[in-house]
Amino acid sequence: MAKPSAGKYWSGEVTKHSNALDLEAGVFTWSDPKRIARSLKKSADSSSRRKGSPRQSAMSMLNFYINRAGKSLGARQKETLNEAKKELGALYE
Repeated sequence: MAKPSAGKYWSGEVTKHSNALDLEAGVFTWSDPKRIARSLKKSADSSSRRKGSPRQSAMSMLNFYINRAGKSLGARQKETLNEAKKELGALYE
């Protein structure tokens, strides 16, 4: 089975041009989980296009990125993003 060309991954387009959240550039590449969580919270809280609650939208986008980037994420970045999930949950408590 042929591998799709680099420009054909729909998941990359979702993270770049989400219709639900206006994400800060490079948010998923940052090394500070608290900063990632704060940015996602800010994006979700200010969005008027999301379908669920701000918490659901922010967590959904983070999980989507982790699941779709999967194999290409380094262990350190995957750990940072999983820590960001915990931080995001704490921000919404």
